[in-house]
Amino acid sequence: MSDPRVWVSDNAVVRDNARLDRQVWVAERAIVSGRAKVGKDNVPGFTSVSGNARVFGNARVFGNARVLDNARVYGTAWVYNTNENNHVELSGNARVSSNARVSSNARVSGDARVFGNAKVYGNAEVSGSAHVYGNAKVYGKAEVSGSAHVSDNAKVYGKARVYGTVSGNAVVCGDAVVSKGEVLTSRRC
Repeated sequence: MSDPRVWVSDNAVVRDNARLDRQVWVAERAIVSGRAKVGKDNVPGFTSVSGNARVFGNARVFGNARVLDNARVYGTAWVYNTNENNHVELSGNARVSSNARVSSNARVSGDARVFGNAKVYGNAEVSGSAHVYGNAKVYGKAEVSGSAHVSDNAKVYGKARVYGTVSGNAVVCGDAVVSKGEVLTSRRC
C-alpha cells in the first residue's frame, strides 16, 4: 500500500493479505480483507470501495469499478471494467460471489445476487431481489429485476426484461418480457 495513488480514508480498513494496487479509493466504513485484490490490474480506471461495502476472500475488483453502500464481493468473484469511459457498479445490498463475473457497464443493485459461474456484462442491470446464477449470462441492455431468477445455462440479452424465472437452456432476447410468476425454459425473442 505504499503507492501514492492509493487512498484509504475515514474508518475504512484493509487487512489480512488483501492488496490495493494503483488508482484505488477505500473509504468510509468499507473493508477489504482476506486475499482480495482491489485495483488497477493493468487496465485503465479508478476503483472505489466505499460506504459499508466489503470485498473479501479471493475476490478481485479493478478498472472503473465501484462497490458502494452495503454491497459485497467475495469468493473468487470479479467485478471489473476494462474501458475507462464506462464503469461497473454494485450498490445497495447487492452480492457477487462464487466465481461470478460482473463487468463492462453493468449494474447490480438492491438485494440482487449474482453467483456460481454467472456473468453480467454490457449495459445489463440486475436489481430488486433478483438472482442470476449457475452458468447464466445477462448482457446487452437486458434487465432482470423484482424477484426474478435466471439460472442454469440461460441467456438474457438485447433489451429483454425478466421479472419471472428463466432456466435450463432458455434464451430471452430482443424486446421480450418474462412476467412475474412466469417460468420460461425455451426461447423467446
